[in-house]
Amino acid sequence: MTFVLHSPAVEGHRPIPTAFSAAYHSETPTPSMRKLPTVARRVQELGFAKLIEPQPVTREQLETIHHRRYVKNILTGRGDLADCAFGYWSESYRDGVLAINGGNLLAARLALEHGIAANIGQGFHHARPKTGAGFCTFNGLALVAALNPELKVLVIDCDEHAGDGTVEFARILPNLSNFSICGTHLNCPEHERSVVRFVPPGDVAAYRTHVAEAIAYAEKLQPDLVIYQAGMDCHETDPLGRAKMPGEFLRERDLTIMTALARKLRIPFFFVLAGGYQEPMEDTLIPLHVSTFEIAARIFC
Repeated sequence: MTFVLHSPAVEGHRPIPTAFSAAYHSETPTPSMRKLPTVARRVQELGFAKLIEPQPVTREQLETIHHRRYVKNILTGRGDLADCAFGYWSESYRDGVLAINGGNLLAARLALEHGIAANIGQGFHHARPKTGAGFCTFNGLALVAALNPELKVLVIDCDEHAGDGTVEFARILPNLSNFSICGTHLNCPEHERSVVRFVPPGDVAAYRTHVAEAIAYAEKLQPDLVIYQAGMDCHETDPLGRAKMPGEFLRERDLTIMTALARKLRIPFFFVLAGGYQEPMEDTLIPLHVSTFEIAARIFC
């Protein structure tokens, strides 16, 4: 289906404080990091985002949550790169990952200051303490919690694939909780600080119910900060997705979650651009990500 953006001239909006660096780009096999400059350019041109340059994360920061040997492998491109779960390495890829995770830290600060913020990058929610997985290297969601131990952090994860790495980190970090809504379960266990809800293919009603559960969970938990993974690989045309949600529902999902956080619960939050694998990117994937920014910018106004 063709996804049509609303015209910014119709309603008022305010640009979202947004972390982005040109270093985010790398020629990855999937659109994961190739799409990011295009999204940044579009949302800036439409007035939906004010782009702010982040500082890359440091080795010392990464080693607060990841095994030293694994961090060294990624930073140097040497060692047992099977741990990286990619099978390839490049300097631009490494630099992009460091910059994106720096963007997560910046977006957290911007969210606490402004109420709403964004990072035009990923949360890397499959990454575990000793290894990466599923195109995820260092877990930027867990990193935000680890480097801000005074904050109670909740991840609302709407990626197609359950955030199994974040689930593991939520066991370790007492200030981190996770609520995943997914079409691909990955055998993620639930525990005291982790809820995982599965959506059968095409079941919009089930997804809508789980969104309401996630909002209720946030209301009960009363976190200091929410990180919203606005995944688009659950879209009906995504080659790696099973949930098969229509674009208009994903727009509703974003609107419901962000409105509840900003207006009902008044919890600071930032969002990241989780999965999406359609090619060519410009036909469906880019408009889906831009739509998330459009909704956030109108809520910010």
